[in-house]
Amino acid sequence: MKAPLGVILAGGESRRMGGGDKCLTHLGDVPLLTHVIERLEPQVAELSLNANGDPVRFSAFNLTILGDTIEGFAGPLAGVLAGLDWAAEQGADHIVTAAADTPFFPADIVPRLLLASETENLPIAMAATPNEAGKVMLHPVFGLWPVALREDLRVALKGGVRKVILWADVHGVAKAVFPTDPFDPFFNVNTPGDLAQARAFLAASA
Repeated sequence: MKAPLGVILAGGESRRMGGGDKCLTHLGDVPLLTHVIERLEPQVAELSLNANGDPVRFSAFNLTILGDTIEGFAGPLAGVLAGLDWAAEQGADHIVTAAADTPFFPADIVPRLLLASETENLPIAMAATPNEAGKVMLHPVFGLWPVALREDLRVALKGGVRKVILWADVHGVAKAVFPTDPFDPFFNVNTPGDLAQARAFLAASA
């Protein structure tokens, strides 16, 4: 399998952070987005950013900027579709998506997703972690997506499907399970309180 392309999803409205681009909020000396780029870029063949609005605000990051092709903030699936369309233009077979507000996700997420898909013989793979009850919880924004499903996804979005799992389960989802010690690597920054917690995590790992 060829190395997948990477797509960072930043197409949300960030209401709980007061609007704007929360991925540009600093964590340590650099924006959240920089942390995500540094983790994902070494694992993929090429990297892009799914974000709506004026792309100039991201010019310092030297990424391909992909806007949603489905209008009305259709959620993460719209970003996945934008990424799949871009990957098709590049002749790629798969993309791996990551959230722009999740700075600590595993540095081996791409090979683990590829392995899960291959081992379980399922086209889509998602990251997962165990909760306190021992149940495996999916993190749908962190996924491996085949370009071959892009037209199916386009039809689903135009038909009103918005929940990632609702569409993905139709095709089959493999799980790459990651430990949560010393903390959940998929911790994401949604609020000012989360940002303070992320700063504590960063300081503890320094």
